[in-house]
Amino acid sequence: MSTPANGTRALRADFTIIAGMVGPGARVLDLGCGDGSLLNFIARERGAVGYGIEIDDANVLAAVSNGVNVLQGNLERGLASFADTSFDTVVLSQTLQAMRNIEALLHDMVRVGREAIVSFPNFRYEPHFRQLENGHMPVSETLPYQWHNTPNVHLCTLADFEDLSITWASGSSSVLRWRRGGRLQSIRTSIVNWRSIGCATRARANSRSARA
Repeated sequence: MSTPANGTRALRADFTIIAGMVGPGARVLDLGCGDGSLLNFIARERGAVGYGIEIDDANVLAAVSNGVNVLQGNLERGLASFADTSFDTVVLSQTLQAMRNIEALLHDMVRVGREAIVSFPNFRYEPHFRQLENGHMPVSETLPYQWHNTPNVHLCTLADFEDLSITWASGSSSVLRWRRGGRLQSIRTSIVNWRSIGCATRARANSRSARA
């Protein structure tokens, strides 16, 4: 994340959209919270309270310095320590692509929260696609790493995530309804919002997008 000349941090494009999905005064769990910037923003804009989970030592210290309640933990081990519907909203922002066991984590998010919000880099974003056409893996604000040092293991497009939703919807344990907005190639960051319907394993999925 860049720091402008005035010393204040530049907000990532998805911050405002994610905050707008969070209810006033909501209890929020931010997974992979980094330095706590998003949770701080949601607290300021929506009066939300909550916790972040982060694995990196330096980020944990930065989050604490930023006044964020943070727990150090590995998301690959799941969210078993949290009770069902213990949060109003669970956020996974720009972390999905670095996770190995994605489906298990998404199920845990819907179990722990009444609502789940996921944002991830859209691999089909037009500038990304042009770099692929020119023979190179994409490098951008949302994909800042080179192919040989990236922590990302599961990159996807908005259409891929829609397919995952359809797969879930065909099962007996989940019902996902999907609404996709905007032209796929123009979307840089895909933001998916799930709201629980009656129980933790039944959800409604709505897509929102942050444009370049």
